[in-house]
Amino acid sequence: MPATPLAADLDGLAALLRDAGNAEVMPRFRTTTSRSKADGSLVTAADLAVQRRLTAALAERWPGLALLGEEMDATDQQRLLDAGEPLWCLDPLDGTSNFACGFPGFCISLALLRDGRTELAVILDPLRDQCFTAARGQGAQLNGAPLAPFAPGPGLGDCIAVVDFKRIPPGRVAPLLRRGGFRSQRNLGAVALEWCWLAAGHFQLYLHGGQKLWDYAAGRLVAQEAGCASALFAPDGAAPLEDLRLAKRLALAAADAGLFAQWRQFVELPMQG
Repeated sequence: MPATPLAADLDGLAALLRDAGNAEVMPRFRTTTSRSKADGSLVTAADLAVQRRLTAALAERWPGLALLGEEMDATDQQRLLDAGEPLWCLDPLDGTSNFACGFPGFCISLALLRDGRTELAVILDPLRDQCFTAARGQGAQLNGAPLAPFAPGPGLGDCIAVVDFKRIPPGRVAPLLRRGGFRSQRNLGAVALEWCWLAAGHFQLYLHGGQKLWDYAAGRLVAQEAGCASALFAPDGAAPLEDLRLAKRLALAAADAGLFAQWRQFVELPMQG
């Protein structure tokens, strides 16, 4: 089995992401064009440059550790998962649509996967120079300071919710707006950053109907280690799933366990089917 990084390596990993953000992302913000991929999502030169840069940098430090990147062929991604070895999971630019349109909400997300779960997480918001880190069982940090969620009250009506309505079946949107739910709703459009902002106490409730592995692998660990409650589901399921797969997952989360129980009951899973 290849040597793998430890919690003590988080500062070094944060430095690698900052180098990539400064060299490959920020100089291209509002200056680069985008193109559509086969699935309709966007890709820019920044996505590709960050993936190349970090793939090389990580391979130099940990030469035996493979990397699963968003901008890879799905067949290669599946092959890496099936191998069962420790590996990196990289989203080189989460929030590409935001980046391409000039909206200030995007990040670089890197996770270390081992034994079917995320062990380390590093997420960089290059615009704000905010780096979120976490190691399983050792808490989460923002630029080295401990993270903790925030709830202004014990009920859903006290809370701001981030809900990605684009990935919610149309017939299920109106019920989410019924009385008894959240105080107000937002949507950032960068999944890894949304998980981190939940951990940082910027909002309290979270619902996203279709996250991929590289969307949640790092961000969810940050939220969990900060103290948030969360679960992943098949889009048409009501039973939590913990396996790491390429298939999309519905994400449900809250600032604490009490709010999570209320939120899960209010949302009424399954969302599809």
